[in-house]
Amino acid sequence: MSDPTAQARKMQDHPEEERPRERLVNAGAGALKDAELLAILFRTGFREMNALLLAEKLLVEFQGLRGVARASLQELQGVKGVGRVKAIEIKAALELGMRLATHHSRNAKDRMDRPDAVHEYLKHTFKEYETEHFKALLLNTKNELLRVVEISHGGVDETVAAPRDVFRQAVREGASGVVVAHNHPSGDPEPSRADLMLTRRLKEAADIIGIRFLDHVIFGDGRYVSLKERGEM
Repeated sequence: MSDPTAQARKMQDHPEEERPRERLVNAGAGALKDAELLAILFRTGFREMNALLLAEKLLVEFQGLRGVARASLQELQGVKGVGRVKAIEIKAALELGMRLATHHSRNAKDRMDRPDAVHEYLKHTFKEYETEHFKALLLNTKNELLRVVEISHGGVDETVAAPRDVFRQAVREGASGVVVAHNHPSGDPEPSRADLMLTRRLKEAADIIGIRFLDHVIFGDGRYVSLKERGEM
């Protein structure tokens, strides 16, 4: 049986230039493995294992970084050595990374009147969801993004979005146009009957209020469907 104390000393026994913090300084963050980056967040491990071993254990437990990002605070704390503070720091860091990826992929002032632009902007966000989320993209007169608001989220199969919730937010923000988007956790973006009915209700409400309803984009696993392109608007 291995000696826990000796195992815990493993990182300190590494040459200084091979430790995660020093490697980041010398080689840049891009050169580090996922476990090394997590170890830097952890700073310390516990008696049985150092920060790097704890990070590796966490990645195995949740089957990779995406699984860690999807895990709840309670699930993260269920791993021995990951307390409340470490779990919070992990969630915060991964959320920042996801937001940066979203902002980097598409400038907020780019036009959002094409489904490919909507997909590019939101694909990183929807990729992490295991349940259905419904969002509205609020646009100005040039179809530039003002804000993305979450209207609702629900179970694995469906969520509920009401036209009043979508357009209440649009009126508050002074938006002149709206695109809505939601994901299918099954990975199949083909619209359901409920999706088509909701789209028609949204179009009717938009016409009454005087706000342009540009599209309803459904996200699947690496694919999307535009109901405008399908002629369902």
